[in-house]
Amino acid sequence: MARRRKPRSPVQRVQGGFVLHLELEERELITRLLGEVRDLLMGPADQPLLRRMFPPAYHLADDGEAEAEYQRLMHDDLLASRLSAINGVTQVLVAPDAVLDDDALVGFMQAVNSLRLALGTLLDVGEDDDFTDLDDDDPLVGEHHLYGYLSFLLDSAVGAMSGR
Repeated sequence: MARRRKPRSPVQRVQGGFVLHLELEERELITRLLGEVRDLLMGPADQPLLRRMFPPAYHLADDGEAEAEYQRLMHDDLLASRLSAINGVTQVLVAPDAVLDDDALVGFMQAVNSLRLALGTLLDVGEDDDFTDLDDDDPLVGEHHLYGYLSFLLDSAVGAMSGR
């Protein structure tokens, strides 16, 4: 009986850092999606798909003033951080043999998470959602599968960084 080989993780720790094991099509897809998220981030700040990328710090109705001040102080820093991560990952994705250091891998995780946040907002994903029983007729089945793939990538990166 032949032994099944465990599939290689898309993010692997190597001597000197980390390597992304992604097919050309995966790299192109992620690059295209990151470009779309970049465009979204550069647009009006009140777009619904950005809701999870700039979450509120204050949730009570009486905290409106504090929330506005928090967003005023933090929005530009969060935006700059997300854009920096996207730009860094886009450069890494065109160099398939690149070895990422810890900072570059953190940037990869931030960029992939930005994709997940936007897509999760579109899909209205919650903690209790189960994607294993999606109907193939669901009009957003592809988006749900993409969300699962991005979650897998993020988990792989976290696992590589933590030594799992």
